[in-house]
Order: sequence, then structure tokens, then C-alpha cells
Amino acid sequence: MDKNVTHWISGAPFTGQAQRRGDVHDPATGEVARTVDFATESEVDAAVAAARAAFPAWRDTPLSKRTAVLFRFRELLHEHREELARIISAEHGKVFSDALGEVSRGLEVVEFACGIPHLLKGGYSENVSTRVDAYSILQPLGVVAAVSPFNFPAMVPMWMFPVAIACGNTFVLKPSEKDPSTAVRLAELWTQAGLPDGVFNVVHGDKAAVDGILEHDDVKAVSFVGSTPIARYIYETAAANGKRVQALGGAKNHMVVLPDADLDVAADAAVSAGFGSAGERCMAISALVAVGPIADDLLERIRARVAKLRVGPGDDERSEMGPLISRAHRDSVASYLESGVREGATLAIDGRVHPVHGGGSDGFWLGPSLLDNVTTDMSCYTDEIFGPVLSMLRVSDYDEALRLVNDNPYGNGTAVFTNDGGAARRFQNEVEVGMVGINVPIPVPMAYYSFGGWKQSMFGDSHAHGTEGVHFYTRTKAVTARWPEPNPERSGVNLGF
Repeated sequence: MDKNVTHWISGAPFTGQAQRRGDVHDPATGEVARTVDFATESEVDAAVAAARAAFPAWRDTPLSKRTAVLFRFRELLHEHREELARIISAEHGKVFSDALGEVSRGLEVVEFACGIPHLLKGGYSENVSTRVDAYSILQPLGVVAAVSPFNFPAMVPMWMFPVAIACGNTFVLKPSEKDPSTAVRLAELWTQAGLPDGVFNVVHGDKAAVDGILEHDDVKAVSFVGSTPIARYIYETAAANGKRVQALGGAKNHMVVLPDADLDVAADAAVSAGFGSAGERCMAISALVAVGPIADDLLERIRARVAKLRVGPGDDERSEMGPLISRAHRDSVASYLESGVREGATLAIDGRVHPVHGGGSDGFWLGPSLLDNVTTDMSCYTDEIFGPVLSMLRVSDYDEALRLVNDNPYGNGTAVFTNDGGAARRFQNEVEVGMVGINVPIPVPMAYYSFGGWKQSMFGDSHAHGTEGVHFYTRTKAVTARWPEPNPERSGVNLGF
């Protein structure tokens, strides 16, 4: 990877001089691995101008030619998936196998977008009136943009740009400045696949770059994934500037374990979903709700599994969990272990003493942790920690568990573990959460379904990818047509409606 990461505008790396730069760290050592250019208003304008200039020709490119580019991009992604996973692992810190899974989930959306000719079909009705036909067509918006998070530098952008580009839009991506290299490599692969210059652009930076996108007159829609406060800001600012917005926010995902559940299966799921990718997933399980008398037994099974987890650098194939993204974030996550105890929780598993195999002493390490006897008024429960900290809550019955989940302001994902089909069906019907797993701890939908939460986990009307993604990146035009026939009987003037 280059020692400095710069923008990608109109099919090539940006050649101008950066006014500001940021550091990109190796999370396993804490060392600065490279730098990244931060965009000013000028660079944002250049990227949007390139996208705007490319839009008319790309909009009018036949669907068969668009899909041919998408198929070539799909093949290149598959060919370079391990390379992309290594880039993700180096800058984010997640283990290689997890990064490879991320690329695969993004690839699924590209495959979905390859079917865009069918998805863009409109409707047609003959003779809605005498010799009058009516039909609808789906057309692209123009220049659209995305602001994506650090935790999935490949998958989250690929929830957005394959569908947007397939629909005929042009795209500006602002990836996280913490792990920017993946976005540029994706841009290179797009160019290699034959995507015309300017259809896909990348600008790096911080709030200045984001605000430049949100306020730009030529940007018609903005997609975002991140924390709830920033999602709300993105939604309000972009909407105030007349843009279509989908802003996916934070989460506090509950995993409800009913007394009849297989506790070994539940313990495996809690550890996997709570500590995979160091808990830095918007769909990670962070609140473990033990119903009835099973809590102590479940805790001991989790404790036994956590003790065997190998924490180490992402490029070590033996590692099961890597470091966190930054020192500041690691310290923030770790602080909840102390505040949780102060507020009355029990620190059942202390990740600060979990052994680390390899990496550097200055790496951003925190092992898997669990706070027991958590209550809903504690900050470890009310806040989105976004790290390897599970909070266990103990409740007496199903109704109390359901009420706890539904009372939470977040509604991104949830799961129930049970062998009772009636209880599972009741839960999926009654829970007020956008994505539900039944004996599945991370219920991320496949590409042909939509991804999105409820309540404060989602701002906007359209979820990501699937047919809702097509809806978000197109607008419907209704046409009413009457063609004159030979020697028609003219009806004359008629002022009626």
C-alpha cells in the first residue's frame, strides 16, 4: 500500500497538493503506517463535478452495457478478494478471515446489482381511458454520495454503490479516514472493469469533507452508516439541503435467551456475535438477556469459551480477535468496565487482562469482557459501546424480556434463542426491531433483502440494498400517452378535468 492515500477523481489519483493530512495507524502496533489526504471544499467540488459530467453518458448507457461492467467488476472483486481482505485487516485490525467474509458479503450486493435490468422494469396499463395508455419508468437521480464507517470499509460502501451505479447514477464515496485504502483499491478495480471516468469517485477527510457533500447543490442523495448522533446530523443537514437521505444509526442489539434454549448453542452465539471483529459491528450483540434461572449456567459456558479465545494481530491466521481501531476508541470502550462496576454491575470477565499473542505493546488491545447484573439505567447499557463488552441482564420471563427490548431507543437488530416455535413466532411478530434472528445471532439479511433498523437506528424511509436500495437510487416518472389515429373523430375543446 502507498505511504500516502489520496483521492480518486475522474478515474485517476488526485494530483493536487493536500492542505491537510491525517495519520492511518496499524492497530496491532499503534504505529503510524501511512497518511491520508483530507479534502477541502475544492476537492469535494472537483469530485462532484467529475460525477456530474459523467452522469449524462452513464445514464444513457444501455442496460446491457452497464451490467457487462458490473459483471467484470464482480469477477475482479472475486479475483482480488484476498488482497482486499489483507488491506482491511492491516488498517482496521480485524482478523483476515473476518475481513474476507466482509468482502464476500459486499460481493453479494454486486451480484444482486448485476440483475438490474429486471429490477428497473416499470409498469404499463393500456386503455386507462379511450385510446390512452399509462406507464411508469424508473430513472436515476444523478450524483449520489455515501459517507461510510471504519468498521466495514468494503462491505458498507458495497451496500450502496453497486446498486446506485447499476441504476445509472454517478457516485462520490467518503470513506472513513481511519482505514481509507480499501476505497481507493475498489476505485481502481472499477476502472479496470471498464467503468467510465467520473462515475465512481473517492474523497477522503473529516467533517469538512462530509459537510461539503451534504451542502453541495449537485448531490441528490446521501447514504450513511455510523453512530446515531451523526446519523441524525446527516439526515437533518442533507434533508435541509433538499436531498434524499438514508442514514443508518447506532445500535444496542439484544440477544434474548429463553429457558428452553440449548445453552451451548446460545453461549457459542453470544461469544461469536459479541466479540467478533472486537465488537465493532453495528449488528454485534451487546446486551445479553437471560430469561429465568439460566443466567449463571449461561455465564459459566461463556466464561469457558472466552478463556480459549486467541487475541492477536489480524494477519496472524491463529488470531480469532484483533485490536480496536484506535487508541482513543480502545480507551473509551475500556472505561465502561470501570463505570459499570461503579454503577453496580459485576465485572465477570475483564478483557484488560486477557493475553495478547503478538502485535505490539502499544497496540489498541482490549480482550473480550462481560458485565453481569446490568440494569437499564447503567451507562454500559444506555450507550452504544461498540467494542468487545457484553452486558448481561437478568429478567424473570418472556414479557419482561420483550418489554426491555422494545423500550430501548435503538431498533437495529435482535435475536431470540429458543426451541419453542410458538415463542419464536410471537417474538418476531411483537419485537420492535428492524432485523430479527431466530437462533441466529447476527441477522444481517442477504443482498436481495433490505438492511436497516427501526427507531433511532434509522433516519430516512429507504433501507440499504435489496429492492429498497433500487427505490432509493431511482425516482418514478408516470407517463400518460395518447397517439392520434388516422382520421380521428375530434372531440373539440373540453374544459372538464
